[in-house]
Amino acid sequence: MLDAAGIEHEAVGSAVDEAAIKAKHSDPSALTAELSQAKALAVSRLSGDAWVIGGDSVVSVDGRLFDKPSSREDAAGHLRFFSGKTLQLTSAVSLACGGSVDWSHSETARLHVRALSEAFIQAYLDAEWPEVGYCVGVFRLEGRGVQLFERIDGDYFAILGMPLLPLLGALRERGVVAA
Repeated sequence: MLDAAGIEHEAVGSAVDEAAIKAKHSDPSALTAELSQAKALAVSRLSGDAWVIGGDSVVSVDGRLFDKPSSREDAAGHLRFFSGKTLQLTSAVSLACGGSVDWSHSETARLHVRALSEAFIQAYLDAEWPEVGYCVGVFRLEGRGVQLFERIDGDYFAILGMPLLPLLGALRERGVVAA
């Protein structure tokens, strides 16, 4: 998304203990906010005065938080659970500089999953696995994953994994990109 928006960046992994943070939260907004801030801070502490973007997304259905599937069968189980329900996808993004968080934003989209037959789930995974295994909701909206839904309420970029428009505004306000 940053490439497509013309934002020069370098991707750097963070050494954040996500499991420890996830163990503390049941609220998706609080969880994604803390994860995105922790990731931005971890890299910012090593990056001097560079602006660092951290982000994360979580999916919840009926109050249950979902991680990325660990296997194709796990992915099928997620899809069976999502069938006919509303999936809430919460994405957060944070900016840090000089070892402190300067800005954070989260958004939640609601994706109404249509009833999924077992035949559809298997055909979908035949076509999309293993790529959707890297996606918390077992879908790529920009691909065949759009077929999972009957209605979507929320920001497209947040669904893709980052509330991009608010981030671009924050970067403009800080003079990182042209206003």
